[in-house]
Amino acid sequence: MQNLNLEKAQLAVARAIDSAKSKFNGRPVCVSVCDSYGALLAFCRMDGAPLRSINIAQQKAYTAVRMGSDTASFKQRLVNEGFTARDFCDPLLTPLPGGQPITDLHGSILGGIGISGLKPEEDADLAKAVAGLAEVRA
Repeated sequence: MQNLNLEKAQLAVARAIDSAKSKFNGRPVCVSVCDSYGALLAFCRMDGAPLRSINIAQQKAYTAVRMGSDTASFKQRLVNEGFTARDFCDPLLTPLPGGQPITDLHGSILGGIGISGLKPEEDADLAKAVAGLAEVRA
């Protein structure tokens, strides 16, 4: 199984912070990047980001990897199938939007990114944009 390395994880964090500053008027976020097992590789909490966003960002990245999909899709799956995240017997799973798997060019999961601190749809958009960057996926 392939994994992100520290360099790519730190690059993803930097790109997310840059985007938050430029596209979201500098509103503070927490950014978490994990490897293909869901283990934390890199993390940043911008000045002023809510403390609750620390764990949320980490759980979003973890969920994206463990479930193999973005967290908004996981949330929709729960609704469609009548489950809750607790039904998966993993207390780290979250259906909050803002988690996105990072894949290689063939679709294999290399890791995940989680963003927290903005509106849910903004967290999701930012995570998707960073996860799709060629320089992060290569």
